[in-house]
Amino acid sequence: METPAKAYLGLGSNLGDRWTTLRMAREALDRETGISVCARSGVYESMAAEGAVGQPAFLNAVLAVEIGLGPHELLRVCLRIEEQFGRIRRARHGARTLDVDLLLYAEEQVKTPDLTVPHPRLAQRAFVLQPLIDLLPSGRDPVSGMKFVDLLKRLPRAELSTLLEKDW
Repeated sequence: METPAKAYLGLGSNLGDRWTTLRMAREALDRETGISVCARSGVYESMAAEGAVGQPAFLNAVLAVEIGLGPHELLRVCLRIEEQFGRIRRARHGARTLDVDLLLYAEEQVKTPDLTVPHPRLAQRAFVLQPLIDLLPSGRDPVSGMKFVDLLKRLPRAELSTLLEKDW
């Protein structure tokens, strides 16, 4: 029997009841046809990044999912789930009830106008790398070939997130 392919999804929230949003989003993704949550990182808290000065802190986590969907189908599900949780895209890097990013899709690299996998800023984001390392401690960036742990070491210590809960 062939092992199902895996994808890794980054979850983030900095508006409303962040904990409940992450838990309910995880459950909503797991109920989707073609997606089965098989592992989850710890939940980390970090300051808003990339010019998002003055925003509330984010809770972030990564889910490993077994997938029976193509990358574009998976992206559409992620966007739909964001909308279900009240995500409104007003400004780039704006505050949000829920963000669901497709970080990795199997071993594939995808570059189309609406989707880039691995996520194009994965290597520059401690709030993604830290929870991703929980699930892939010896994992490597498919683009650079560098280990995720080595990419994290290159980032400023001030960007590191705080682990709040391992089992959620």
